[in-house]
Amino acid sequence: MTIQHDEPGTPQGQPAGDPASSPFDERTAERARELVARYPVARSALLPMLHLVQSVEGHVSQAGIEFCARQLDLSAAEVSAVATFYTMYKRKPCGEHLVSVCTNTLCAALGGDDIYARLRGELGVGHEETAGEPGTPGSVTLEHAECLAACDLGPVLQVNYEYFDNQTPDSASELVARLRAGERPEPTRGAPLTDFRQAELQLAGFFEGRDSDVEAPSTAPETVRGARIAAEKGWTAPAMPDEAELPPVPEKK
Repeated sequence: MTIQHDEPGTPQGQPAGDPASSPFDERTAERARELVARYPVARSALLPMLHLVQSVEGHVSQAGIEFCARQLDLSAAEVSAVATFYTMYKRKPCGEHLVSVCTNTLCAALGGDDIYARLRGELGVGHEETAGEPGTPGSVTLEHAECLAACDLGPVLQVNYEYFDNQTPDSASELVARLRAGERPEPTRGAPLTDFRQAELQLAGFFEGRDSDVEAPSTAPETVRGARIAAEKGWTAPAMPDEAELPPVPEKK
């Protein structure tokens, strides 16, 4: 069952952008100020701040855009331009879990298209649609993604941006069934699985006692096999000569 949510409206009697109507509490505002303090120019904090507001509502709402604009002294249009450019910022509420299936060329040829088709059929949803009530336990948002940068392990999918490598339609179907049943299967590599909003909080730079997640293994044997063979055999790249002649830089026109 797909649940569609409209953007939250402004309560009657309150102007658009009024902080009193904001769903973001003082703790979120405090975190936003921490983000601003990390950068020499305030507007540089926009990307992590969009992740921060997404961790609160499960998407970037109009209220979230206005919150970012107030914190960074930007216009809502400037924030919207960024939020609508990147696919990682969702304009509709996400489920407890975001399942991203790579359907770029190599993964598609290896079975990524079949995986996406199987999950679409079983969940009864399409791209960026949610099975279940967004944000509730067991709800899943499905999307097809462009290149998840794991071509040596394809077909791959991600759950809340953690990798599940070498998938098949059957293994992907079982994985999503376990997510819907409340389980959190161990990713092939990377941090232990959490929910979408907690992952967004981490992407904003706040780990809430999960600092060890960044120490989780992120490589697979297939990825580093060439480097390991080179080390075993003592192979190295030729050294760069001290006086190497560099090619001319093309003239800018």
